[in-house]
Amino acid sequence: MHRMNLCKNVGNHCTFRSLSKGNRQNAKEVLRLMASYAKYAEHKELELIRNIGISAHIDSGKTTLTERILFYTGRIAQMHEVKGKDNVGATMDSMELERQRGITIQSAATYTLWKDHNINIIDTPGHVDFTVEVERALRVLDGAILVLCAVGGVQSQTLTVNRQMKRYNVPCLAFINKLDRLGANHIRVLSQLRSKLGHNAAFLQLPIGLEGETKGLVDLVERKALYFEGQYGELVREDEIPANMRSECEDRRQELVEHVSNADDILGEIFLEEKIPNEKEIRGAIRRACLKRAFTPVLVGTALKNKGVQPLLDAVVSYLPSPGEVENVALREEEGKETERVVLSPLRNGEHPFVGLAFKLEAGKFGQLTYLRCYQGKLSKGDNIFNTRTKRKVRVARLVRLHSNEMEDVSEVYAGDIFALFGVDCASGDTFVTDPKLNLSMESIFVPDPVVSMSIVPSNSKDRDNFSKAVARFTKEDPTFHFFYDPDNKETIVSGMGELHLEIYAQRMEREYNCPVKLGKPKVSFRETLVAPCSFDYLHKKQSGGAGQYARVTGIMEPLPPHQNTTIEFVDETTGTNVPKQFVPGVEKGFRMMAEKGLLSGHKLSGVRFRLQDGAHHIVDSSELAFMLAAQGAVKEVFEFGHWQILEPIMLVEVTAPEEFQGAVLGQLSKRHGIVTGTDGTEGWFTIYAEVPLNDMFGYASELRSSTQGKGEFSMEYSRYSPALPSIQEKLVAQYQESMGITQQQQKKRKN
Repeated sequence: MHRMNLCKNVGNHCTFRSLSKGNRQNAKEVLRLMASYAKYAEHKELELIRNIGISAHIDSGKTTLTERILFYTGRIAQMHEVKGKDNVGATMDSMELERQRGITIQSAATYTLWKDHNINIIDTPGHVDFTVEVERALRVLDGAILVLCAVGGVQSQTLTVNRQMKRYNVPCLAFINKLDRLGANHIRVLSQLRSKLGHNAAFLQLPIGLEGETKGLVDLVERKALYFEGQYGELVREDEIPANMRSECEDRRQELVEHVSNADDILGEIFLEEKIPNEKEIRGAIRRACLKRAFTPVLVGTALKNKGVQPLLDAVVSYLPSPGEVENVALREEEGKETERVVLSPLRNGEHPFVGLAFKLEAGKFGQLTYLRCYQGKLSKGDNIFNTRTKRKVRVARLVRLHSNEMEDVSEVYAGDIFALFGVDCASGDTFVTDPKLNLSMESIFVPDPVVSMSIVPSNSKDRDNFSKAVARFTKEDPTFHFFYDPDNKETIVSGMGELHLEIYAQRMEREYNCPVKLGKPKVSFRETLVAPCSFDYLHKKQSGGAGQYARVTGIMEPLPPHQNTTIEFVDETTGTNVPKQFVPGVEKGFRMMAEKGLLSGHKLSGVRFRLQDGAHHIVDSSELAFMLAAQGAVKEVFEFGHWQILEPIMLVEVTAPEEFQGAVLGQLSKRHGIVTGTDGTEGWFTIYAEVPLNDMFGYASELRSSTQGKGEFSMEYSRYSPALPSIQEKLVAQYQESMGITQQQQKKRKN
């Protein structure tokens, strides 16, 4: 005991001289003891870290839950509501637009302490328009809380979030929120979790009462009731399980043991031997199964009414992984060698070189803020780091940890920490290292393609400078926000994940850059594809004195299978020397250039394979340019003789409204060429699942509200590309030909 206290003193920077004579004799031994404990301490410290994200469908209560977590852990002194009367707004919704609309637009990071555990939390948006925010948050997190509404259950965006968790192999807890709402049914949500998401899930808790009668909850593992008392539910009182719930609790506890034993061998053996497992064995099994993503613990509560948040925090600490329990892999690429997978060390001793991933960029008042996750080693203020993609060196002048939009300076960060740097010029998904010889890069972030385009123009021509600054910042921050100029229509076009996405950026330009803009009618990203294979044989020959151009290409252009109809392929099937190998890249370049803009409606080509089978060259006049032009001529030839069709994006649409409006909603969807794929109904409400072309979905929000007395809501996400209706195709072709005719007349006038 004396030595342990001495260790503490030395650890608290006591100098050797400040020790008493008796203690001084033991000082060397103490320091030796401390060194031997170092490895244990590192591991222990790593065990006390959790990196978690809170993800869910729109309006499931993610930000409210985060607010409660920050309050109960002492991070904030007062709770505020997302749409509160005090107009302050939730802590994590720091943007003025977020507070006005009551939605989360940007994911926000914070950290807090609970029972000696350091918890880094990222609160993410629910709308599909901001799906990249969820994508990059899950990429750098070790665990997640999947929040489900007790009334809505598993909804469309829940499916998307679940897919994202699966993609990055993130273990999760499920939290059934809003038990105080009318129509709350936690049992139905659990069955949806099993049937729709395919989770091996079971209750760890049961609510005591529902809707207005929600009093507390029962912990099935420890067999006790929990009541949340005090003004804000900060006092947790333990009591016996109510008599009328005892048999149900025992049944649900048995069900929990069965589900966990299916996923964990150790508990499975105990179960087969018909022994009764104790609390410690059940907790250990739940943790092991949860880390393998073989079991999802289900917790219940109501964040708004301050019930069930503290046990959820206990579950985060008990069942979600620390950074040391997750295997993080970097890739080492060297010339002439296969890509090598390198497992990164999570130990917080600073012995291994630093490896970090930039997962989010944000322009703050002090310049560009880059969010990073440290995967290996440590980083100190003043260190030099290297971007493995650009090979540029950057000096770390300032290290900060984040609490929403507030910052706290730190002198160093270790493996497992989430932090931010200033003044680093990089892209989202770049890897940083302190030792450039490592040559390591981490797998980047999946970025979905934009599906909606709109024309955009500043309201005042004087604002063009601010407009270009805003666009440069937003396109860098958000990889799903694209910007380009269309020379045919003489329009500046922005593309994004939905109408709301582009509308938010238009409002941000006005608020943050004092640059009001006008958004034109949304344009859908159509595609053009071949219906049947078409052969080509094109000779490009040009002789006008001096070196000429000669190239001939022969082959077939054919459609790809439906599941590949968003990609294009180039295949070199030539044999012999008719087309010299050094000219093949020129042919591919010509094909890909033509694929950028089809001749049918001016949209990109997709779902097409270009097979180069043969050709001819001239010993003097052939060049890469000649073969590039020949490939372009071949594509034009196929346009002339092939059979083409237009593809349009199809969206998965989920509409929820009261039962009396079901006929009106079905009528609206069929009018918009929707195909109903399923229906669901519970206690006076119905849900319709349909596939609808995106082109027919514009203006649907206001139509749905007006026909359902403002009670209906819908969400949609991209599903696939599918052939457009003949009437749509004819209309698009006519519009394109008309616009091309106008531009040709303008060109003739200019020449004259």
